[in-house]
Amino acid sequence: MGIDVTVLDSVFGWTARLAGRRLDKIIAALLAKRAAQLPADEALRFLLGLDNVLYALSGRYAVAYGAGNHVKQRVTRYFDFFLARCHPDERVFDVGCGSGALAHALAERGCRLVAIDFSSAKIDHARAHHAHPRIQWLVGDATTAEIGSCDVVVLSNVLEHVAERVDLLSRLIARSGARRFLIRVPLVERDWRVPIKRELGIEWRLDLTHHTEYTLESFGEEMAAANLAITHLEVRWGEIWAEVEPQPVSERSR
Repeated sequence: MGIDVTVLDSVFGWTARLAGRRLDKIIAALLAKRAAQLPADEALRFLLGLDNVLYALSGRYAVAYGAGNHVKQRVTRYFDFFLARCHPDERVFDVGCGSGALAHALAERGCRLVAIDFSSAKIDHARAHHAHPRIQWLVGDATTAEIGSCDVVVLSNVLEHVAERVDLLSRLIARSGARRFLIRVPLVERDWRVPIKRELGIEWRLDLTHHTEYTLESFGEEMAAANLAITHLEVRWGEIWAEVEPQPVSERSR
């Protein structure tokens, strides 16, 4: 059943005339009233479905509030993790570089970068807003691009978007020759609402393009399958931040 646009316009006109705090109270009262009319499981489905809607809307305005960069970059300070582990004059391959903000921060630190993303729109944004003489921007597939040898591979919120993750890691190890991989991925065990959403058949992922979200155990298993040894791991903001290293050939057969 569709929504009557005339009715919707009327509602928007009515809400626009209300002061913000008063509107908040009305919406909260309506939600509480509706939830109270439902069995507990249906009430949770209703409210947790709205939680997903609010999360998506919050993300959109967090980017606008951050003038094009999601405010989580500032409040979580996750750039610091990468900056502390990449050194001046090292050659860094930033896979899935997105808007290019992290690549620019690493270039400012003195690193030389190849930054790649599948999205030409994101690379266009990066070139326009984060241009730097030490960054080469590329559009395409990280496993086939001509990148030369690297010291470090950065995968910041990338692996969860990939179906064949072990294959990707193995290809990057072979092509880059990197001594270190710096990885950031979301934890599925970030909040009690995640398993309840799964139980109730509600979308539980942070992003519909995620093929997985990790536990500490599944992350460790995946790194081992790709012959990567975890040398540092910390959990912050519902994410795993890790440094891993390719194992010597002599240790891979053990």
